[in-house]
Amino acid sequence: MPRRVNDLRGLAEVSRVLLLGAVQKHPGSRLKELAAEVGLHINTARDHLHVLVDEGFICQRAESTGTRGRPPMVYLPVDDPETNAAAAERIARARKHHETLRRIVADEDLRPAALDGLGDVAGAQFDVLYEHLDDSGMEPEPDDEELRISLAPCPHYRMVGEDRAIACGVHANLVRDLLKQVPGPLELDRLHPYVSSDRCQILLRQRRCPNPTEAERTEAGTDSESAASAGDTHSDGSDRDAQ
Repeated sequence: MPRRVNDLRGLAEVSRVLLLGAVQKHPGSRLKELAAEVGLHINTARDHLHVLVDEGFICQRAESTGTRGRPPMVYLPVDDPETNAAAAERIARARKHHETLRRIVADEDLRPAALDGLGDVAGAQFDVLYEHLDDSGMEPEPDDEELRISLAPCPHYRMVGEDRAIACGVHANLVRDLLKQVPGPLELDRLHPYVSSDRCQILLRQRRCPNPTEAERTEAGTDSESAASAGDTHSDGSDRDAQ
């Protein structure tokens, strides 16, 4: 089956990966803050952020300042599809695509056996994640039994050294947010970069509690300490400069 119009464009440039990481690290930041964080001209950062919004990776909203005049816009990760039309469309597409595949192959051939007993909501979460990985060109291969997905290294993260670790942390947070967009019991356990020369691995788990603690979310990052640091759960930004 041919692939859909995909997410690859949204993260096709290093600057966008770094901007997404900055939004994840400092949700609620303004344009000027994010541009300074990654060292981009404000106009360049604005263009990249617009692409990330259009692709459903982040959302923007007006910040209430209590003063007159046009309110500044702030940027946040998408953990609720209602905040971004592209994210909502991705979820709808994932469900439709799964229904199409069900007419061709049995359910057990589409999802790991470990999903049995977790309900349809867990299956919907898995489908949304699979669609993102497939759309991004990562050639996902679900395990027959375990909540594990083998995938090709991210084609949009052509980085080396420390930057590769940063990219892995960004993707760990992105997977975490994608799973949150559909109510259900699944969450990211760990992202294993390069388990072989040409494959990475995502491990999922049943949520340990309704509201994971900060420590749990930090632990559920990647194997690399620097990547896990970059993939820490979203923390609120502080100072607010003019947009």
